Parts: sequence; structure tokens; C-alpha cells
Amino acid sequence: MLITQLKYDLLMFSREIFYLVFSVFVPPAAYIFMGQLFGDQSYAGLSYAQTYTPSYILLITFTVVFFAYGFDQVTHRTTGVEKRIRLSPVSKTTLLLSSIIRSTIITSLGYVLIYAIGMVMYDLQFRFMEALASYGFFILLNAALLIMASAIYSFFKNMNSALVFSIVSFQVVMFTGGFAMPINLMPKFIQVIADFNPLYHMNTLFIAVWNGQLILDNSTLLSIGYILVLVIISLVVIRIMNKRKN
Repeated sequence: MLITQLKYDLLMFSREIFYLVFSVFVPPAAYIFMGQLFGDQSYAGLSYAQTYTPSYILLITFTVVFFAYGFDQVTHRTTGVEKRIRLSPVSKTTLLLSSIIRSTIITSLGYVLIYAIGMVMYDLQFRFMEALASYGFFILLNAALLIMASAIYSFFKNMNSALVFSIVSFQVVMFTGGFAMPINLMPKFIQVIADFNPLYHMNTLFIAVWNGQLILDNSTLLSIGYILVLVIISLVVIRIMNKRKN
């Protein structure tokens, strides 16, 4: 049953132009475009590929999780699909697992895609152990984002509001998450917003793990702690919202 539902979910994702544009085409296109502009520069001793390959992998993860997972929840809730699902022979657990696995598969393909572009266009070197460690950390970030997205989108009762939020949040994340240019080169107010943006902290950690430079100093522990607090709050929100539904 799970395999059948997963195949259906993957097929539906491939037919959604909105999801494909934001999650499959925009991040790789931005990665290539930014590389043509700033590919020869170094960032704190790291090359463009070493810095922005993990960044754009994370950006794909964000778009897939928030658009295809979080926004999907609102769509199902507001169009009556969720009520019909409760009456169907497919269990709610199966549907949830299918959505999570679908997101993980798509984000993993994004991981491979950005990695491949980096190797072909920007001479990114493939090192098995570093790639394995990075992928393990990437899965942890996936889990954290899935929990946060589920909590955030549980508040929406209107599909249009959720759509506007998704588009605006993409723009905010793009500029305050360190995906456009280094945050320290941004205006002061952007830097302040970045401090509250969990994607900025995830991005910083992922770049460090990707390049084997993760050090458990005060800044790193603060970023990890902030993400963990948001995950715990999200879990509490999800539990409360589920109780209200029941």
C-alpha cells in the first residue's frame, strides 16, 4: 500500500508545474547564474563551489518541503481531500510516510543534481567520506524542516494565504539565508533578520559540515540550539493542532 501511494505522490508532484518551477528549476538555475557572476571569488578561504553547493542543495530542500509538503497539507485540508482520505482504506500513517519519503527522494535527487553541476561546471571534487557525512547531516536538516513546515502550515485554513506565504517566505529565505550573497555583505537590517532565520543557521552549519570544518564553538552551539528549540516548539504545535482536529 505504501509503495503504491508513494508512486502516486511522486507522479502528482511531477505534474505540478508550480512545485517543479520553485523546487527543481529555480535553485539549480540560480546556482549556475550566481556561479557565472561570482565563481572566481573566494569566501572565507572557500571557493564558490565549496560554499554554495551545500547552500543550493539546502535551498532545494526548503522549496520541496515547504511547497510540496507543507502547502500540500493546506491544499488537502481546504479542498476536502483530507476528509475523503479519512474515509478511504489508506491509513493516515501511510499517507504521512508517503509524503515524507517523497520529499526525501526529491530532495536527495536535488542533492545529486547540484553536486553534479558543481563537479561539471566549477571543478568541485568528490570525496566519498565527506559526501557521506554531508548527506547524513542533510537528512537531519530534512527532518527538521519537515517538522517545522508541518507546524507552520497547520495554521493556514485558506489555500491562497498559504500560497502567498510560501512565495514570500521563499524570497525572504533567499536573501536572509545566505543564498544570494554572504550575509556580512548585506545591510544591517538583513543581518538582523538572518539571525532569526533558521535556514541561515542551517546553511552555515551545512557549509561547515560539507567542508569538514564544523567546530563546536559558541556560534555553532547557538545555531544548533536555536534549531532544536524551533523543532521542539513545532512538535508541540503539531500535537496541539492534531488534538483540535480530533
